[in-house]
Amino acid sequence: MTFRSFILIFLFQIASAQEISVIGKVIYNEQPLEGVTVLLKGLNLGTITNFKGQFKLDFTKLKNQKLIFSYTGYKPIVKKINYDNLNLGTITLEPDESLDEVVVSGTLKPVSKLDSSVPVEVYAKTFFKANPTASIFEALENINGIRPQLNCSVCNTGDIHINGQEGSYTMILIDGLPIVSGLSTVYGLSGIPQSLIERVEVIKGPASTLYGSEAIGGVINLITRLPENTSKLAVDSFLSGWGEVNTDVGYKYRLSNKNFGLLGINYFNYSNPIDNNQDGFTDLTLQDRISIFNKLTFGTQFSVATRFVYEDRWGGQMNWSPKYRGGDILYGESIYTSRFEIFGKYKFNSRFSFSFSFNDHNQNSFYGLTPFNADQTIGFGQFVWDKKIKKHDILFGLAYRYTYYDDDTTATFDELLQLNQETISHLPGIFIQDEIKFNSKNTLLLGLRYDYNSTHGNILTPRVNYKISNEDKSKVFRLSIGSGYRVAQVFTEDHAALTGARDVVFLEDLNPKRSWNISGNFLKKLYLKQGAIIDFDISIFHTRFSNKIIPDYDSDPNKIIYTNLYGSSVNQGASLNLNLLIQNGIRVNLGATYIDSYIENQDLRITPYLTESFQGVWKVEKKWKVSNLTLDITGTSTGPLRLPTLGPLDPRPNYSSTFHILNFQLTKSWNNTFETYGGVKNLLDFTPTAESIARSFDPFDNEVTFNAQGDALSTQNNPFALTFDPSYVYASNQGIRFFFGLRWKLNWF
Repeated sequence: MTFRSFILIFLFQIASAQEISVIGKVIYNEQPLEGVTVLLKGLNLGTITNFKGQFKLDFTKLKNQKLIFSYTGYKPIVKKINYDNLNLGTITLEPDESLDEVVVSGTLKPVSKLDSSVPVEVYAKTFFKANPTASIFEALENINGIRPQLNCSVCNTGDIHINGQEGSYTMILIDGLPIVSGLSTVYGLSGIPQSLIERVEVIKGPASTLYGSEAIGGVINLITRLPENTSKLAVDSFLSGWGEVNTDVGYKYRLSNKNFGLLGINYFNYSNPIDNNQDGFTDLTLQDRISIFNKLTFGTQFSVATRFVYEDRWGGQMNWSPKYRGGDILYGESIYTSRFEIFGKYKFNSRFSFSFSFNDHNQNSFYGLTPFNADQTIGFGQFVWDKKIKKHDILFGLAYRYTYYDDDTTATFDELLQLNQETISHLPGIFIQDEIKFNSKNTLLLGLRYDYNSTHGNILTPRVNYKISNEDKSKVFRLSIGSGYRVAQVFTEDHAALTGARDVVFLEDLNPKRSWNISGNFLKKLYLKQGAIIDFDISIFHTRFSNKIIPDYDSDPNKIIYTNLYGSSVNQGASLNLNLLIQNGIRVNLGATYIDSYIENQDLRITPYLTESFQGVWKVEKKWKVSNLTLDITGTSTGPLRLPTLGPLDPRPNYSSTFHILNFQLTKSWNNTFETYGGVKNLLDFTPTAESIARSFDPFDNEVTFNAQGDALSTQNNPFALTFDPSYVYASNQGIRFFFGLRWKLNWF
């Protein structure tokens, strides 16, 4: 070959390379899609479609290449290209049906969210990454209508409120099973690692027909991850400016070709006492907690999981140490918690299954001078049979729940025998549900449950749900009517009964709490041709309680009085959720809930304590694909809450002001295995008033003068007639603080 020939061939190859280009047009519903990303797989080369949906991508080399078409809210498409296929013509994208999540909480069986007769909200694990927390309890604060409520300024215990209803009315499930209840109500969510959660399903309103007692205000179902769908090894760890350290480790192992295991370990430590409000008490409870979780799956037939949690937490005066535990020299609240769980499900066939759970919860604690030692054991089993008969989808269930409880309070003290008596309760139940699909647009759900409580006797809980939608399910309306009940467990649910100087008084035996609820929900989805997706749902709700156990802080400032409600209690309101997905990497979630809650008793109408009139949440996410950066802004707004003051002379406000929490986070993905994140929590630096703890300088009331009836008197050193009381609490004392963390995973097997 001559030099001249070589040059000609070289120039021809260059020219040929420059002539290689792929063209096409991307549409949806016969409309062009602008801004669709077209990427050459494996190379940093790509383009986007113009306003006509057209694209052109030039190549210098072509060898077994694939083009990936991606558009927010639509299924990605992969097209092979070669020299004979450079004009791809018209490419049609379809909406991503995964946006219509599969849910199980509403009807106890997998069903599309849009097909569910019961309105269910679904939050994937990615939702919670926007605001990383050390526990699920804190993570739930960004869900509209759900508010983690602290119940004690010293020990920082809390529970979950749904639409302004007390935390004891919220049923917490793990994989559909009643794991967190009773004694673990205020501690059970603290030991659940956020990294083990696949998604969270939320039902607002009574669900006692399927779940029995406790599901009177709503249900939060934590769905754990399947071992086969996780990484081989995953580590997620972060550190806050306050010295909080949280580490999650997940390890997947193979038992056989179809059998897998997932081992998860969570460790949380906070051992840096801080007193920014200068009241002499720790602003945040010190904690040392380890949680070990192991889940096994044997094909699709059987799964079983175990969890062990140990926690040592204390809060109190800054110089308190364990040697002062239970004494009157320095005030401290010290809680040792040990907890074991096992739960699982066995499928006999596609229609018949058995679910079971067992948990043992032990608490050894002192609240100042007050000891509280308690043991609780709960066993649960449930058979479910599902059968489709023409238009009817029938579900039948048998359930049994055993509860053993013992503590050293008046709750288990026998006045006749003058000794402590543990309580054992049996709760067998039977339920039936019939979902009638008249056609593709109309569905009626009928349900009825019968329980026999060994203490309170027969309990019936019916419900009716109706759903109507258009053909493509872009519009869905649901109407729900149902009943709920709850057996009161004061000391296990309300830690205000244990902390401070107030005496606990029971005027009578407490009957089960009963309620009726009616609610309506409308959902609308919009798919815009520019690639944006908008969906919003509006709900209205009205709940009336025929009996509600409400602690009375008003009648006597030195007492917490419990009695049955001789009147009624109403909880009603409306909520709005708005989700916006934009092609340029922006996702916006907005939520707002208005709550009108009141108690009518003996011609009096009062607002319950710690019930907000308004709640707002927001989440804004922006992704930059080129730099692999993600910006998350999350926040909450909480309207005024009525607070428990200590009588007419108490100078503290009866209501909290509206307060806002704002969080900021930036995440950098370096590759498929490693990412770093950091940001600022409580950017507005909101903290409650410094006087939240009444007479924090005199926690044992040594300088308080009492009259013969036990009432505090106004004196020179106590002009407002106060006693030590930490129950005046509505938000965390943690102010602004930074955090930094990393996530690392290996996907090899």
